Amino acid sequence: MATAAANDTTKRRKRPGLWTLFVGGSEKGDLSLSFFAYVMILLVGGIVMMASASYAWAYSDHGDGLYYAKLQARSAVIGFAAMIFFMKMDYHNFIRPLPGFKKLNLATVLFGGVAVLLVAVLIIGNDEGGSMGARRWIDIGPINLQPSEVAKLALIIFFAYLMERDGKNMNRFGVGICKYVVILSLYVLLIALEKHISGIILIGTIAIAMILCGGANIKQFVLLGIGSVAAAVGYISWQANIPDSYVQTRIRSWKEPFADVLNDTWQTANSIIAIGSGGLFGLGLGNSRQKYLYLPETKNDFVFPIVCEEIGFIGALAIIIVFFLLIVEGYSIAVRCKDRSGMLIAVGITTQIGIQTVLNLAVVSNLIPNTGISLPFFSYGGTALIIQLVEMGIMLNISQQRYYPDKYDNADEAPAKKKKPAKAEK
Repeated sequence: MATAAANDTTKRRKRPGLWTLFVGGSEKGDLSLSFFAYVMILLVGGIVMMASASYAWAYSDHGDGLYYAKLQARSAVIGFAAMIFFMKMDYHNFIRPLPGFKKLNLATVLFGGVAVLLVAVLIIGNDEGGSMGARRWIDIGPINLQPSEVAKLALIIFFAYLMERDGKNMNRFGVGICKYVVILSLYVLLIALEKHISGIILIGTIAIAMILCGGANIKQFVLLGIGSVAAAVGYISWQANIPDSYVQTRIRSWKEPFADVLNDTWQTANSIIAIGSGGLFGLGLGNSRQKYLYLPETKNDFVFPIVCEEIGFIGALAIIIVFFLLIVEGYSIAVRCKDRSGMLIAVGITTQIGIQTVLNLAVVSNLIPNTGISLPFFSYGGTALIIQLVEMGIMLNISQQRYYPDKYDNADEAPAKKKKPAKAEK
């Protein structure tokens, strides 16, 4: 009886300790609690800070200080439900053939559908969201959709499917590099027509990370990368020498943020002022001064300076640490994933969140010129928030299927190998 009771206790699921909770250790069937915790901290914190940062502009534009906060909260509820759904759905369903089809799957349908939306937005799209006349949004019934946000997830899943199928052929230049550059070019061209430079930067970075992790020949990729960087630098240098061009204005604002505070450098200057005004502990939640129509786009790309002003260096650093832990745990999930497609999806999603965070923080602190990249979970945008939470759900599903092979939960359940009888001594 004692032995049976001991075995029964051993089989019971153990409660995670604090260490397990924050480093993300889990057994098969247990999602990464640390990853889930980081997501919830950023989601709740993001809505609170966006509500505070957008209050003055929301009241000025709509007569309701919580106008943007209410819309963001609604998107958060929809996104959270979507996260739970995709957390439960096996991510392999994206690459499995659809019923009745031998080769067609959700990854291909999603990639093709988003391409159609990227074309449609150029024809019937609108500039809602203040994108200076650029067409980036499309109305589908009551839904206002930004296809370029969905394009990031579509590209990640489609690339993961193709790379798993290509396998060892990824080492060939024609397959591992040329093929994926051509596919990527379709999205890049369509997003470029939207005048969405930050979108191009993001999907380009995602593609680079996935191609490298997918098995492309490193030497060939480096040579291609050097050529691409040289071309980009050449283009930027050319544009920077054109008087009053878009690129020249952004570079000038970056180099001399207080040179023309009433015009070109207004946003950059007020962003720096907001960050510096917070000091060590901040002015207090809701007490920002720069959000009162001094700093534009406080609900979007420049929400983080208001975070710094209201909760100070300590609070801002805590948020950055949570982002860092989320990214580390994301790559940890990728490394420990049991199959190629799951690993690549995890790499793509984690790279997207990581590069968006780094570039946004660099822009608002004037480390790099303004590129118009939003901060995940904090910046206003229904499509972006919902897609980010869908991605988090997929990551959590991947985290539940790591460590162990499909057939057996652990090595002890595998059938023992029969030992060959020892040869009799002569």
